[in-house]
Amino acid sequence: ATMFVVDASGSMGANRRMESAKGAVLSLLLDSYQHRDRVGMVAFRGNRADVLLPLCSSVDLAYKRLRELPTGGRTPLAAGLERGLNLLMAEKQKDEGVIPVLVLISDGRANVSSSYKDIKMELLALAEHARAEGIQVIVIDTEVVSKSFVKMQLGYCRDIAANSGGRYYPIADLTPQVVHDIVIQERERSVLHDLHSVLI
Repeated sequence: ATMFVVDASGSMGANRRMESAKGAVLSLLLDSYQHRDRVGMVAFRGNRADVLLPLCSSVDLAYKRLRELPTGGRTPLAAGLERGLNLLMAEKQKDEGVIPVLVLISDGRANVSSSYKDIKMELLALAEHARAEGIQVIVIDTEVVSKSFVKMQLGYCRDIAANSGGRYYPIADLTPQVVHDIVIQERERSVLHDLHSVLI
């Protein structure tokens, strides 16, 4: 089960993030007759996270539900992560054979906390929770800066990937194909890793 958690806030590039995620969702669902995978999408903006597409294997439902992609407002990154994690954990409880994958697409510049905790502490706690629950995390960071400015990055994407034991991809030129390929690559990598563990 693959859940996209997408930054729809008013930060730069929101439309591109949403369109790229939508394109990747649709192409993964078209692929899913081979993989039998279920794909969903959560978007966060303003002060909440909305389930735009519940986990499903229906291309028709995805076309209908993702026709309109609202953007704008502040960046409640923690709310998005929490919603995505909860949906994947519920899916895992229904079917133990599920391989849960959370794909975060954001510049990581969170500015709304879902509780009164420090934003960074809250995000790191959620990332650690994902790791503890066995949820594979893929972070696609759209805040791309040159190597000499890495220390000046304002987003939390790198930290989320590190704390969740996930994979970090800084992507300057985001397209549906790029997102789709990253997810397929990581899915294959995790299957190989599981096979290797069994053989050992």
